Amino acid sequence: MDVSTAGTALAKSTTADCVEHVPKGYVARTGGSVILPRSVLYYGSDEALPEQITLRAGPLVLVYEQGDLRNIRLGEREVLRRVYVAIRDRNWGTVAPTLSNLQKEISGDSFRISYDVENQQGDIDFFWKGTITGDPKGRITFTMEGMARSTFLRNRIGFCVLHPIRECAGQACTVEKADGSKVHGTFPRYIAPHQPFLDMRAIWHEVTPGVWAEVRFSGDTFEMEDQRNWTDASYKTYCTPLGLPFPVEVQAGTAISQSVTLTLTGPTPSPSPESSNKPVIFAAAGLPPCPLPRIGLGQASHDQPLGTKEAARLRALNPSHLRVDLELSRPEYESRLQRATLEAHELRVPLEVTLFLSDAAERELKLLRRILERLKPAVCRWLVFHISEKSSTEKWLELARSHLAQYNTKAKIGGGTNAYFAELNRNRPPLVAMDFAVYSVNPQVHAFDNTSLVENLEGQAATVESARQFLDGRSIAVSPVTLKPRFNPDATGPALKPSLGELPSQVDVRQMSLFGAAWTTGSLKSLSESKFVSEPGVRSITYYETTGWRGVMETEGGSPLPSRFRSLPGSVFPLFHVLADVCEFAGGNVLLSTSTSPLKITGIFLVKGPRRRVVLGNLGPEPAVVQVMSAELGKAVRVKYLDETTALQAMVSPESFRADPGNLAQIEKDWIEILLRPYAIVRIDSL
Repeated sequence: MDVSTAGTALAKSTTADCVEHVPKGYVARTGGSVILPRSVLYYGSDEALPEQITLRAGPLVLVYEQGDLRNIRLGEREVLRRVYVAIRDRNWGTVAPTLSNLQKEISGDSFRISYDVENQQGDIDFFWKGTITGDPKGRITFTMEGMARSTFLRNRIGFCVLHPIRECAGQACTVEKADGSKVHGTFPRYIAPHQPFLDMRAIWHEVTPGVWAEVRFSGDTFEMEDQRNWTDASYKTYCTPLGLPFPVEVQAGTAISQSVTLTLTGPTPSPSPESSNKPVIFAAAGLPPCPLPRIGLGQASHDQPLGTKEAARLRALNPSHLRVDLELSRPEYESRLQRATLEAHELRVPLEVTLFLSDAAERELKLLRRILERLKPAVCRWLVFHISEKSSTEKWLELARSHLAQYNTKAKIGGGTNAYFAELNRNRPPLVAMDFAVYSVNPQVHAFDNTSLVENLEGQAATVESARQFLDGRSIAVSPVTLKPRFNPDATGPALKPSLGELPSQVDVRQMSLFGAAWTTGSLKSLSESKFVSEPGVRSITYYETTGWRGVMETEGGSPLPSRFRSLPGSVFPLFHVLADVCEFAGGNVLLSTSTSPLKITGIFLVKGPRRRVVLGNLGPEPAVVQVMSAELGKAVRVKYLDETTALQAMVSPESFRADPGNLAQIEKDWIEILLRPYAIVRIDSL
C-alpha cells in the first residue's frame, strides 16, 4: 500500500518476500546473495532468548526467568524489579550461572520452583540450590543453599533485590536494622553517591495506598546502593557490606545459606486479567522543546585508517565531532592524533580530544602543544583526566588550560570522569576550573541480558537530572556511550584474557543487530530529552566508534571473529541509520515524549523548523502495535521501516536505503497506527 486510508501504516516487506528458498529462521536481501539467521539480525546471536514464565502469587504477577524473579507487580505497580543471586569475582565480574534439574509446580495463584546452579569461571567453582515459592496470599520466598567446591577469592556471593526507580524514587520507606531497631527514610530522588541504607534486615515501602511490601533478608548483612550511578534503573539491596574488606578468600567446603521473603500487608486488590492486546500509545508531552545535543563518534580502536567508502558513509551520517583518546605518557599518541586529524578532516568535523595526563603533565602538555602547532587539528573540546584519578581535579584542569587555551580560544575545557557517573557523583569536580562536565555510559556494569539493557535505559536520564543538581549550570557531555564497559575502573587484580575464539570483553554481538538500533534509539531519548526549558538533556554525546565491531559500521575486511561476531564485511550496522535519522536534525530540537509501555516501545520526537520526525524502536521480541498521536505531525506523513524485511538492504546498500523516503500515509484520526515487527525501527516524517 502506498497510501493508508484507515489511518494505519503497516510494515511492508521489501526484501524478504522477494527471496525464494530461504531456510526457515533466516533472512536474506534481494537476490539471495546474503543470508543471516533471523536471531542474529535480531540480537546478534544464534542462542535462543531465555524462557520467561508468568507466575501468580495471589494478587502478585511476576516472571520467572533462568533462576531469577523479574517484574513483580501488583496491578500496574511494579513492586520489585528483580530478585537474583550473584557471584562476583575479585574484579567485580559476574560469574555466569549454569542451571540444571529445573522442577516446576505451578497453579493459578501459587507456585514452587527449584533448580541447581553451577557458577564456574577460572578458579571459582560454586554450587547452589535455589527454591522459590509463592502462595495465594502474596507471599514469595526465595532461598539459596550453596557450597564452595574450590578455594577462590570473591567480592560478593548472595542475593540482590532491585526496587524500581519509577515507583520508588522520592517515596518513604522503613528499614529494620540488624539489631531490630527501625528507621524511617526515603528512596533517594536524585542519585545518592553512597549507600542510602546500611545494616539492613528488612525494608517496607507503600505500593498503593494502604498496601505495604515488606522485603526480609537472612543469612548475611545487607545494604542498599543507588544503581543509577551505573545507569541501572533500580535501587539494589545486596550483601556483603562494602565497608568490609574485599576480596575475601572462600575456602573449599564453605556453606552459604540465604533467603529473601516478600510479604504484602493491607487490603490487596483482586487480581485483574492480563491484557496484552492494547496498543502502545506514543505522544508528545506538550512541553517546550529543548535543543538536540551534538552527536559524534569515537575513533576506531582497531587503529586501521578510514577507507574512502567508509569516510563517505560516515559523512552522510552527519556527526558533529570525532573523539580521540591520547595518553600523553605514551609515545604512540602522536601517530594516533595524526590519524584522528586526517579522519576528522575527511569527515569535516572537529575533534573531541581526551587527554590522560601523568604526574609529568607539564612536560607532556608542552610537547603536545608543539605537536598541535604542526598537525593543526580542529578541536571543539578538551576532556582532561589524570591516569591515577577517577575524577578530574583542579590542578590538572588548570594546567591543561594554561597550555591549551590559546591554541583554540573557542574550544571548551572540561573534566569529570572517563568512567561511570558514580565517579563524578562521589568525587565532584572543581567547577571553577571547567567549562563542562563529562562521564561515560554503558548498560552492562551489573547485568547483561536484553531485558536488563532495556530496563536500564531509564537510568541514563536519571544521571542527567541528578548531575544538574550539583553542576551549577555547567553543560554536560556524555562521552562515550558504549554497549559494554571499555575497562574496569574497580578491578583489584588483572583482567581475564579472552579464551581462544572468544570475543574481547569490550565487544557485544548486539552492536550489529536490530536490538542495538532499538537500544540506541532509547539511549538518544534518555539523554536528549529535558524537562528544563531551552536546555538540552546534555550538550554533547559521543556514541560508539566509527568502524569495526565497536563501531557504527563494519570494516571492509570484516569481523576478526566471523563465527562469533557475524557482521557483513563493508556493511553498516542498523544503529547507523538511527544515528543518521537523528543527526539529520542537527541544530534542531527535541520534544519530550511519552510511551505507555516504555519497556516495549521507545522513541524520540525531533523538530527542526517546519519539519517533524518521530523515530520509534521496538525493544522486544514480539510485534507491537503503536498509536502515534498526530497532533504534532499533521494529516500526512511518510513512514519508513528498518526491520527484518529491510535491514539487509539497509546494511549492505545504505545509500539506496536512505534515498527511499518511505511510504505515504494519510492520517484520518487523531493518531497513526503502526505495526512494528520484533526489534524494528520506524521513522515517521511530517509532510
